Amino acid sequence: MAKADAKKHRSWMRKIFTFVLLAVLLLVAAGAVSVTYFLFKYGRDLPTFDEMVSYEPNLSTVIYDRNGREIARLFRENRTWVRLEEISPWMIKATMAAEDSSFYKHHGVDISGIIRALWVNFRRGEAMQGGSTITQQLARNLFLTLERTLDRKIKETILALRMERIFSKDQILEMYLNTIYFGHGAYGVFAASQQYYGKKPSELSLAESAMLAGLIAAPERFTPLRHPEEAKARQAYVLRRLVELKWISAKEGSEALAQKLTFASKKAPTLSNNKAPYFVSYILFGHLLPRYGGERVYQGGLRVYTTLDLALQEKADKIIQKLPSEGAMVALDPATGEILTMVGGKNFEKSKFNRAIQAYRQPGSAFKPFIYSAALESGIRFVDHLLDASLVYENGWAPTNYDDEFHGEVTALEALIHSYNVVAIRVAEIVGLDKVKNLARRVGITSPYLPYDLSIALGSGSVTPMEMATAYACFANGGYRVKPFAIKEIRDREGVVLESNGPVLEPALDPIVSMTMLSALKDVVLYGTGRPARIEGYETFGKTGTTNEWSDAWFVGGVPGLVAVVYAGHDDHKPLGDKATGGRIAAPVWKEFVSTAVKDLNLPKSFMIKPEYDVEEVTVCRYSGFLAAPNCPRGTLILQTGSAPLNTCPYHGGMVFAGIAEDPNAPRLLLAPQDYTYMASGQAAPELSAPSIAAPSAASLPQTSKGAAPPSPQEKPYKKDPSPPDEVERRFQELLKEYGLVN
Repeated sequence: MAKADAKKHRSWMRKIFTFVLLAVLLLVAAGAVSVTYFLFKYGRDLPTFDEMVSYEPNLSTVIYDRNGREIARLFRENRTWVRLEEISPWMIKATMAAEDSSFYKHHGVDISGIIRALWVNFRRGEAMQGGSTITQQLARNLFLTLERTLDRKIKETILALRMERIFSKDQILEMYLNTIYFGHGAYGVFAASQQYYGKKPSELSLAESAMLAGLIAAPERFTPLRHPEEAKARQAYVLRRLVELKWISAKEGSEALAQKLTFASKKAPTLSNNKAPYFVSYILFGHLLPRYGGERVYQGGLRVYTTLDLALQEKADKIIQKLPSEGAMVALDPATGEILTMVGGKNFEKSKFNRAIQAYRQPGSAFKPFIYSAALESGIRFVDHLLDASLVYENGWAPTNYDDEFHGEVTALEALIHSYNVVAIRVAEIVGLDKVKNLARRVGITSPYLPYDLSIALGSGSVTPMEMATAYACFANGGYRVKPFAIKEIRDREGVVLESNGPVLEPALDPIVSMTMLSALKDVVLYGTGRPARIEGYETFGKTGTTNEWSDAWFVGGVPGLVAVVYAGHDDHKPLGDKATGGRIAAPVWKEFVSTAVKDLNLPKSFMIKPEYDVEEVTVCRYSGFLAAPNCPRGTLILQTGSAPLNTCPYHGGMVFAGIAEDPNAPRLLLAPQDYTYMASGQAAPELSAPSIAAPSAASLPQTSKGAAPPSPQEKPYKKDPSPPDEVERRFQELLKEYGLVN
């Protein structure tokens, strides 16, 4: 009987066990199905493993100058990535104390932390602690929206658990500190350190770290720049948590709380908050956006290394403010074409019109060096003579000089030094317009607004300051046309080089023509209209430029290692004032800038003459063109060896060692077609100011152009401005919209 009862009991227990086991299995199966359904429902729209591993946050593109100084940041979210070891330990501890003190203990979700946060918040009557772990916050910030719903919280939890399996704790903390928002446009600890304290994250103190960590919960509410009392209370809370966790002592906490913090700025960074806005705009719309697109430029974390010298740029910006009008300045390295400074105007916020590259203006006499360079190529020399006498063309055009006087027979050198208009016109007529325009194109004048008439000799075409800087570089570098460039190198966020740029040069002038022109332009600065630009102790060359009605003033020139242009003028072409010449308006500003540049850049004081060039430096009489005697007004020219006159100037006490007629290098009197007309008609030749050198035969003259027509006397030098500022402003806004930078 007992055995039967025991057997019956075992059978009953077996049934109970089987039932419980089946129930458990059913519950497990149901749970598994529920979890599968749960994960499918909430996980199907979440990022995959590969997407989470390959995620790249938005990073600011940083533009640097030639010395590694930051010029500007381009961003939608101002963020620069730093490694965890580059962040102050105080910042790491303060962040965990404020947001997730159990970070290194949990696996993505901290149940006890959620309960603790609910209790603290209930007890204090406000949300002092959040329930989400650092991992959950990171998951939300990277992959989810900020909406407060149960669905989002579930997805946040799933993602946090996944991330803990994919990334190490240090990786998660590094990502968190680099992506969290700290207010005022600062994303990540680097931007926040810069924005609030002007320092690197590694330099943050305990007090500064506690203040920053306190911002994370509500950046706009706790910002010390707007709500200092709330910020201080939040800092005190973070320090108190650090003490409670025994991560700092009570003394350290009280000392940090008592420390007075100094904030770097109250201005949030913006798209235009950069130190060289015209230059940045130039490379942004001219290169970066067309090549890389708006998304990569503003979110891709590019590193752009430029040719700009920021220290020099900042000085140029201040100096240009001294002009009585709007203006522009460009400076290049003539050996490489690197753009060292670019000032497009006085105020970028008021006008996006970049006058350095967009303002086509008449250069006036600053264009004359191209006329004389074409003459040198055609066999005319600076020691040769021309007539500075009245010219009246059949259509009534009668050009005059600046001083409204004529100076008779003068050397080409003297005519350039004193910028005689009538002589320049004669030179252009003798050489021919085709040769003049061809030379201008070769040295870098690309403007479509060059006239095909003799007014080109007076600089009536419209050109930009950048073109003039490029062209004058040919005189300083031995005759090469340089391609101006602004970007040396671009790297991606990983440091991989995307592009690298260097000098691009092509021969434009014969080296001897270039050096001769350079020497003549040095004389312009020593003895002529360019004297206000002379840099004491440095060989300086250049030319002034002034337009009719005193509308524009220029100085274009350089020193060894630098070519610079200063342009001054109103956008509507209103006069600058009576006698507002390039020498009075532009040259002093040019001199102030270049006087600073020669020291900052440690430039040499003299131009080097390469030994392979067969040239010699010759001192000549500026009036006669012969070798200078002791009493001569002197000029120094670089000439091909053996091409200088043999005789010393006979008009200032010199000795004639060979008959002038027998000297193959004696100065010649060159006549323009109209001068021959005078002689052929029997009219009296223009009065000469010095004894005439024997006129050469027609065969010794360069071939005269047949199509050198004068301009119409009724035609105003300014036609419709080819670059109106309002049109440029409109186009600027269109480009912003085109690349998605504004709505």
